[in-house]
Amino acid sequence: MNTPGSFAAPSQGVFSPPRAYNEPVRDYEPGSATRKSLKNELARQMSEVVEIPLIIGGEEIRTGKTRDVTMPHDHGHVIARCHIGGAAEAERAIEAAREAWRFWSDWPWEDRAAVLLRAAELLREEWRDRLNASTMLGQSKTVYQAEIDAACESIDFFTFNVSFARRLYGEQPISGPGVWNRMDHRPLEGFIYAISPFNFTAIGANLATTPALVGNTVVWKPSTTGVLGAYYTMRLLEAAGMPPGVINFIPGDAPRISDAVFASPDLAGIHFTGSTRTFQHLWSRTAQNLANYRSYPRIVGETGGKDFILAHESADPQAVATAIVRGGFEYQGQKCSAASRAYIPASLWREVVDRSVAMTEELRMGGPDDFRNFVCAVIDRPSFDRIEGYLDWAAGSSGNKVLVGGGCDDSTGYFVEPTLVGCDDAGDKLMCEEIFGPVVSLHRYDGSDWEGVLQTVDSTSPYALTGAVFSDCRVAVAQATSTLRHAAGNFYINDKPTGAVVGQQPFGGGRASGTNDKAGSILNLHRWVSPRTIKETFRPPSDYRYPFMGEE
Repeated sequence: MNTPGSFAAPSQGVFSPPRAYNEPVRDYEPGSATRKSLKNELARQMSEVVEIPLIIGGEEIRTGKTRDVTMPHDHGHVIARCHIGGAAEAERAIEAAREAWRFWSDWPWEDRAAVLLRAAELLREEWRDRLNASTMLGQSKTVYQAEIDAACESIDFFTFNVSFARRLYGEQPISGPGVWNRMDHRPLEGFIYAISPFNFTAIGANLATTPALVGNTVVWKPSTTGVLGAYYTMRLLEAAGMPPGVINFIPGDAPRISDAVFASPDLAGIHFTGSTRTFQHLWSRTAQNLANYRSYPRIVGETGGKDFILAHESADPQAVATAIVRGGFEYQGQKCSAASRAYIPASLWREVVDRSVAMTEELRMGGPDDFRNFVCAVIDRPSFDRIEGYLDWAAGSSGNKVLVGGGCDDSTGYFVEPTLVGCDDAGDKLMCEEIFGPVVSLHRYDGSDWEGVLQTVDSTSPYALTGAVFSDCRVAVAQATSTLRHAAGNFYINDKPTGAVVGQQPFGGGRASGTNDKAGSILNLHRWVSPRTIKETFRPPSDYRYPFMGEE
């Protein structure tokens, strides 16, 4: 009987995967075949309503309890209906993951890797438009933001992680005479609970597949607001040959799903991206049930950020202004890495503000199907209301001044104007709290107090995800790099604090921003294995006595 775990004649060899390289970003310029093809796919997806089932053990599950998936930029337009899972479906997914672990954990690593390499190849061509279009429509991303996310970053995660896995398995101990020491990089015992956010399709792809690559099985709960792109990612993995039960796709009621997960003794790890509050809750729930688990669950999380841009007096004002606009307003500021606070010396204040305001006023806002737009809608009603509350504060509180933008319109979509706010108080909540929207707060400081502003940047926010310093003075750069060493896990010099690339800038931060396990590097893979040391002695001792025990 042939089963997914049957290998009649396994191959022998020390295999090296194809060389990983960063997927080239397509331009989709007017008149191009790629632009026409993607436009056609956008039109097709806008004309249908996709039914999204749960996928557990390879079986489609329709619970009958559904939630409409609408386009954020046109919230009256339904593009999908997603079936919602609960505790019963979570328990079924856990059992499917447990069964799949029996064979998947024993598969040769190169066979697991081949699934992801095949997924990358499919995504390069026939699946590219589908993933990009669903991300554009379901998450309100421009064509460029969707391309660098759903297509390029997903491909990069698949291919680079395979190369990292090869390096991981190659990490072996030394052996002395007559001994052979080996390291067995085992998967964890149990299942991994992967929880992905709405804002990046590639994050869901990474959270689910990285543990799976090294032999783990996964219960994947995607955000229901980003579920269309996640669903097509799951279908892509199936098309690439991912066996049933290895990754179980279960959108739904987060508290009920989590209750079932935390009640299982087989919980081996949590792979999370989302809010700090949710991550702290998950960590607390894990600790409460710690005695019930077969092993200590690995907890890997990337959460929020209050990411900074710091300009020195020697900085190029145009470069600073461009970083503020791109870093703050691309994808409506809904990136954990988005620039959210900026510190500008008084000597550059007027020039940086004028340039930033002028560029912001030029930004077109609308739906992603119009490729001329730079800004689309924020994800949903709660996000819109939260951001609007911060803008009301900016307009009504003393010491703050709206420099450009500030408007909100939810009549058709959840549109928030890109907004710059001048803040006199570096401790104002606009400078300290994560807004997760297209709002950048600017604080003017005395350029002679460089060391003072460095301390302010370091101490103002509980987060430590990304940050950028702009300066043409090497001494200032060195001071900032040293003083802000723990203020950002991804630190940029003369560049915006967004746009980390797999294999080039491994991503993650510390403090309230997460565990800093660096997605896009070998460090993340280390978290999903439990090494076993094997010592084999070829000539074992036959006498208990040691030479030192001889008589004088």
